[in-house]
Amino acid sequence: MAGHAGGGSGGAAEHAPVLLGEALDALAVRPDGFYVDATFGRGGHTRAILERLGKQGKLLAIDRDPQAVVAAKALLGADPRASVVHAPFSRLAEVIGDAGRPADGILLDLGVSSPQLDDADRGFSFLRDGPLDMRMDPGSGESAADWLAHAREREIATVISRLGEERFARRIAHAIVAARAEAPIATTGQLAAVISQAVPTREPGKHPATRSFQALRIHVNRELEELEQVLPQAVDCLAPGGRLAVISFHSLEDRIAKRFMRRASQDDPAWAGLPVVPPEARARLRLVSRAVFPGADEVGRNPRARSAVLRAAERVAA
Repeated sequence: MAGHAGGGSGGAAEHAPVLLGEALDALAVRPDGFYVDATFGRGGHTRAILERLGKQGKLLAIDRDPQAVVAAKALLGADPRASVVHAPFSRLAEVIGDAGRPADGILLDLGVSSPQLDDADRGFSFLRDGPLDMRMDPGSGESAADWLAHAREREIATVISRLGEERFARRIAHAIVAARAEAPIATTGQLAAVISQAVPTREPGKHPATRSFQALRIHVNRELEELEQVLPQAVDCLAPGGRLAVISFHSLEDRIAKRFMRRASQDDPAWAGLPVVPPEARARLRLVSRAVFPGADEVGRNPRARSAVLRAAERVAA
């Protein structure tokens, strides 16, 4: 995965990494450190980290998308400091464990990348008709088309309402169930048409299928569950003084990251006011800064960055 601002982290031509300078500052990259880009995407952040590493530095790139892994190996394959692993980031502890040393920095750039959005065959976008897939790893799990073919109407409505914050979720779910009774919904174009007909009013400047497509993608890829699983692993995998940086593009993702970092930066409240706090109840993180947002210049260059937010924290010594 890589950043998506409502859709993708860069324009179709450049795939510009979002909040690049801010992410590098948050990671505090040292030339001899070991850094993990747990969401390679197309490698914008990875390249920038590598440029700051010396001969002793190491970089590990992870992605669940096999196409991203191919791109990573093409970009990094000749560099002895870099290694690439195909895995969801919920397996972070296992993957970093194989590296044999704790990380000095871990970057999570959430969502989908521009290449994923721009490839009609992946089924992420309603702007190009293609198979209704939406899986970041097409070899794993159930496609959006397969899920929509059997999910109950109430379940579809709940997913679209919760993950897409779509106020017409019940209308849309009803329309999907009615349409699939006539013929399978197999393409992005079919689904976008069904949603467009079901939505009575449109948000200015927004396609009526935007929120529903986002919701289905998050659901199909279990994106919130993946994030909840990776955050505690990331803390476990950091060396003292190591940094965790999370770039999110969706309020639900950001809320998970924000609450996790806040909890982990405080002693266990059960021990509040007591003279001695045992090590396992002490804060494990120190917040590095407040939330960081892209400036007007970046949003002007890359409109997909508009909803990005960066949060960072540092592992404190046990």
